[in-house]
Amino acid sequence: MKVAFFSAKPYEKSFFEDANRSRHYSLNYLDIPLNVHTANLAKGADVVCIFVNDKADAKVIKVLGQNGIRLIALRCAGYNNVDLSACREEGIQVVRVPAYSPYSVAEHTVALILTLNRKTHRAYNRVKEGNFSLDGLMGFDLHGKTVGMIGLGKIGLITAKILKGFGCRVLGYDIAEDKEAKQIGVEYVSLQELLHTSDIISLHCPLTPQTHHIINKETISQMKKGVMIINTGRGALIDAKAAIRGLKNEHIGYMGLDVYEEEADLFFEDLSEKVIKDDVFMRLLTFPNVLITGHQAFFTQNAMHNIAETTLQSIHEYEQKLPLTNQVKV
Repeated sequence: MKVAFFSAKPYEKSFFEDANRSRHYSLNYLDIPLNVHTANLAKGADVVCIFVNDKADAKVIKVLGQNGIRLIALRCAGYNNVDLSACREEGIQVVRVPAYSPYSVAEHTVALILTLNRKTHRAYNRVKEGNFSLDGLMGFDLHGKTVGMIGLGKIGLITAKILKGFGCRVLGYDIAEDKEAKQIGVEYVSLQELLHTSDIISLHCPLTPQTHHIINKETISQMKKGVMIINTGRGALIDAKAAIRGLKNEHIGYMGLDVYEEEADLFFEDLSEKVIKDDVFMRLLTFPNVLITGHQAFFTQNAMHNIAETTLQSIHEYEQKLPLTNQVKV
């Protein structure tokens, strides 16, 4: 089997090479993203393997179909960047990695909360400069705070468990109630009550038409003044312009982002020598109470190992004409 990897990074190769030792697939790593201009580079491959910011819209799917591709293997959980209707028309199957390491994202979520609260990033830079003043570094006890979780899948549930360990009250909003979440003390409430009551709001839901910009001008106005918002889910869950207005009028007290709606042109690349032209993103960077990481929540050794193993296992199932365990229905 020949597999064309798009948006391949050097740190991925070692994990996939290790996972491939027993399978001996031909892995072709391309460091460019998949889009309508690069789709023809998949010619000659049997499978295309893509990541979160690769673009598999209808035009791209048509090109892939013309080149004989019948399987798209996402090495991530989300698949909102794939036109599933076009895949169905072209006879292309889609698989993903639904649970590479929920602990990695959950722990990063809590890291953002703690960093924003205790301002350890600012303290680190001060101490390096010999400034040991505590002015502007005051935080609050997480113990006793109310955290609202929008989405309680695997990642949300683990995040809730960690926060319960801190002594937080945890509220949950989801389309269905999880038995284990209720057993650990998560209180399921309406979205409105969660917004009104939470000191911290953390986003862990998938991106759907219903959740697109779930954090917007209206929902922000329903939140507590000084609320902390954390997003390690999908960038488009937040209307960034509305968030900026909330930060400017100090209704939002803290914001931690590992994802951003227009991240495809930014994240996973070294742009330190270039002018970043995204004015909304650059405005977010000006706020001292905003902390942004470049979609690294998933990035642990455990997660990378699981991503490689699961992806190649899906390709093995496809090759052997077995049921696709992690298939996305198209």
